[in-house]
Amino acid sequence: MSDMREITYKEAVREAMCEEMRRDETVYFMGEDIGAYCGAFGVSKGMLEEFGPSRVIETPISETAFVGAGVGSAITGMRPIVELMFSDFMSVCYDQIINQAAKMHFMFAGKVSVPMVIRTPAGGGTGAAAQHSQSLEQMYLHIPGLKVVVPSTPYDAKGLLKTAIRDNNTVMFLEQKRLYNTKGMVPDGDYTIPFGVADTKREGRDVSIITYGRTVQMSLQAAEKLEKEGISVEVIDLRTLVPLDKEAIIATARKTRRVVIVHEAVKYGGFGGELVSTIVDSDAFYYLDAPIKRVGALYCPVPFNPVLETNTFPTPETIEAAVREVL
Repeated sequence: MSDMREITYKEAVREAMCEEMRRDETVYFMGEDIGAYCGAFGVSKGMLEEFGPSRVIETPISETAFVGAGVGSAITGMRPIVELMFSDFMSVCYDQIINQAAKMHFMFAGKVSVPMVIRTPAGGGTGAAAQHSQSLEQMYLHIPGLKVVVPSTPYDAKGLLKTAIRDNNTVMFLEQKRLYNTKGMVPDGDYTIPFGVADTKREGRDVSIITYGRTVQMSLQAAEKLEKEGISVEVIDLRTLVPLDKEAIIATARKTRRVVIVHEAVKYGGFGGELVSTIVDSDAFYYLDAPIKRVGALYCPVPFNPVLETNTFPTPETIEAAVREVL
């Protein structure tokens, strides 16, 4: 593998896009304010200068139009990377995603593919209030035909995005915005990470935390604190939600016999319920020494007030409390 160096999450995302655009002329990038402004979070800095306006395409403020254009170009041989400025805006183009992109391969008996990546900043923690702070992955997970990826580190972000761009299906690539400036070691060169393979971010023996996205970092913080008291916590990062690494989930439940599931999305109706079902529908259920505990956001719109916002989402402290409860 190439030399490792420390870069930020958003730099890793940009590297993945640039390397794939250099490698494949059918790959192009499209979205609002992604050119001269470099995107709302500065992810696409320098891309317009390198690739020009024919491959870094500024769009009008119409998600319906440019996501629909992405679908059309994908079925005719291109590989678009489409950026939604905030994941909340998926509600504007939901028809293009769930009724067109997700279903065309099936409805045309496999003769048509939609190799499109929809990249979008998700989640809260930035004071962006109720319409710009949601974690809506569950709305994609319910739709057959979409793949769903939520990387937690710069290394995973780059490797998984390159895999997504090369995939022949529509991939929802959710980048939790509080991760953009986090740093990590990333190879200087080409590599990919396969979908459907969870990563054990920390080995443990007493309890398993199954999580993804920003709450991976929170879970690791809680695990480090609990380790000082002799409590050994395993942290499993799912990385991709569709396809899902069910084997890793079942294996960690068998190993530690206690499970806490954590996600930033609203707890009620969230993906945590599906993860609980994965365990209880397997023989891992008979290994459990305690009920499975879920930690998620409160069932309310995300407040603008920073103190209220912080208390809406999981924190290392609420994760720690859940671990103590199952113990």
